[in-house]
Amino acid sequence: MISFLLPPFIFFYFPLNISFLLRQQQRFTIKFTPSSLKTKQTRQSSTWNPHTVPKLLSQEQSISTNKKEDNGKFEYVLTTTDQLINWARQGSLWPLTFALACCGIEMMHVSMPRYDQDRLGIIFRASPRQADVMIVAGTVTNKMAPALRQLYDQMPDPKWVISMGSCANGGGYYYYSYSVVRGVDRVVPVDIYVPGCPPTPEALMYAIFQLQKKIKRTKVTRMWYRR
Repeated sequence: MISFLLPPFIFFYFPLNISFLLRQQQRFTIKFTPSSLKTKQTRQSSTWNPHTVPKLLSQEQSISTNKKEDNGKFEYVLTTTDQLINWARQGSLWPLTFALACCGIEMMHVSMPRYDQDRLGIIFRASPRQADVMIVAGTVTNKMAPALRQLYDQMPDPKWVISMGSCANGGGYYYYSYSVVRGVDRVVPVDIYVPGCPPTPEALMYAIFQLQKKIKRTKVTRMWYRR
């Protein structure tokens, strides 16, 4: 008979191996105890307790009110800055002198003492880099369209365009001409249209007032924040 004997070091390492396995089992149970606790908590929460419900409701209400207060403060700051900026812009409109035909004579009347647009902060500028409003008064030809677009691109943002007269709005009497642009909105975006051939200075003043209302409704900082 051949006797099979185990080496003596196995008996020495066997308790250590058992202790190692026990430690690993403890770690394994510690890692996975939260799920079991969650199941216990859900089972316990399923049983209705009248004392815990008011506390939970008060906590939820406090969290929601804090969020609403923070959002309200930030929105209030944005709206007030919008109102301040729009008030400054609508009170200092600087149009670009861009008269092309007989409508330009009516545009000149607006700056005369009878109407005196300077009292409203409206001052004509000869440079597009210092203007924020372009008043296109008259017939726009195909040769003038690139120059019109170049002047519009040189204006700083924000900028607005007023189309004055039927020729600028849609071509007018020269609608079927081969050399006339059938509407300024084909070259630059238009904000206000002034009908007439030519329109009166009062009509141009009314268009400027409508543009001021439009500027007042703009939301510059709020649109920037949403982007």
